Amino acid sequence: MYIEKDICRDILFGIAVGDALGVPVEFKSRAAIAMQPVTDMIGYGTYNLPEGTFSDDSSLAFCLAEALTQPFSLSVIADNFIAWLNNNYWTPRGEVFDVGIATTQAITRLQLGYPPELAGGMEVNDNGNGSLMRILPLIVYIKDKDIAARYDIIKQVSSITHGHVRSVIACFYYLEFARQLIDGVDKMQVYKNLQIEIPAYLNELSIDIEEIKQFDRLLKGEIYNLEMDEIFSSGYVLHTLEASIWCLLTTDHYSEATLKAVNLGFDTDTTAAVTGGLAGLLYGADQIPESWINKMARKEDIEGLASRLKRFAIG
Repeated sequence: MYIEKDICRDILFGIAVGDALGVPVEFKSRAAIAMQPVTDMIGYGTYNLPEGTFSDDSSLAFCLAEALTQPFSLSVIADNFIAWLNNNYWTPRGEVFDVGIATTQAITRLQLGYPPELAGGMEVNDNGNGSLMRILPLIVYIKDKDIAARYDIIKQVSSITHGHVRSVIACFYYLEFARQLIDGVDKMQVYKNLQIEIPAYLNELSIDIEEIKQFDRLLKGEIYNLEMDEIFSSGYVLHTLEASIWCLLTTDHYSEATLKAVNLGFDTDTTAAVTGGLAGLLYGADQIPESWINKMARKEDIEGLASRLKRFAIG
């Protein structure tokens, strides 16, 4: 059985370390990275920032986690996102250096007074990975609730920045995967369980069958048998979800999973952050190389947030 007391630390460092591994090579093509694969935590590169620098992926995950250290409120989460963009809240080094277009647009709507659950884009072309990348801390709040409550809360929190049903389903799948990892279920068994459980619940909700079909490679296929050139690593939410599950299922250690994600190229920080969150839960933060943890920007602050989140959300 998984040692529950550590999951907040596992989640936060799992996300942030993966993110920091990917930041220096973000936007580089797979072919370019293949000429000099990433094998360790490095610095500078794309943004010319020191090693251990996390991006908006982790900053927004920390904003969500911070909000969960008090009674659940979409408005508090939204306010934290605004504080990040405008006042550098939970940035690694005092400034925002990477932000998605959809997230910027959603935060602008929040500032104009839109309700948080209506601020995110709701069109098909609004399905970037901006809610998936920061959703994982929510699991500590919803893990013991029934599936209807889990889905509804996930929908609300995703919709602060990404309101289309495809983004919501991606976040739902991801957190259901995380929930079973927390319960100690073998990762391959989780994958098989979700092939039954996710479609069953989405059909119960009368979700458009064409939307459910978008997830067929996860829900009907054996994604772990695909070759690298069949896995995509763009900023599209479905690509990020598929890539993260593929990296998790085809590796055996945190470092192996996250480095595999980085070396896919393109949206390297987000693919590795999303992979790293699950790998952190699966293997534990103690299995993340200590040298990587020690290089992290705001390491002590992250430790403190993990402790506060554990005290409030888990007890």
